[in-house]
Amino acid sequence: MSNVPSELQYTKEHEWVRIDGNSAVVGITEHAQRELGDVVFVELPDVGKSFEVGESFGNVESVKAVSEIYAPLSGEIIEINNEVVDSPELVNEDPYGDGWLVKFSFTTAPSGLLSADAYQEYLNDEANK
Repeated sequence: MSNVPSELQYTKEHEWVRIDGNSAVVGITEHAQRELGDVVFVELPDVGKSFEVGESFGNVESVKAVSEIYAPLSGEIIEINNEVVDSPELVNEDPYGDGWLVKFSFTTAPSGLLSADAYQEYLNDEANK
């Protein structure tokens, strides 16, 4: 069973979103980091770049694979986590805390994100396939 904090929202691509006003912090879920294995490199966009929902905005490279990270909402990158660029293992150690990736600003409220319960149900369904 994965750790799925109830205060966050999620995507089926295993990103989490913490919305605060008109900004949102984004990272990858505990499930995603566990599936990837030891993260060895994180590539993030420059501050000021804009992305549409579903667009790839970076990569997470592990000992097993390279995985794209998809924008869970449309908006502009207003901050990146330089600590995770310098120490990618933070994604494994604290995916919902120090392992956050970017902060978006948005003008239109995100839609289509999953609640914690819905994301957990999605994980359960995927595990039973």
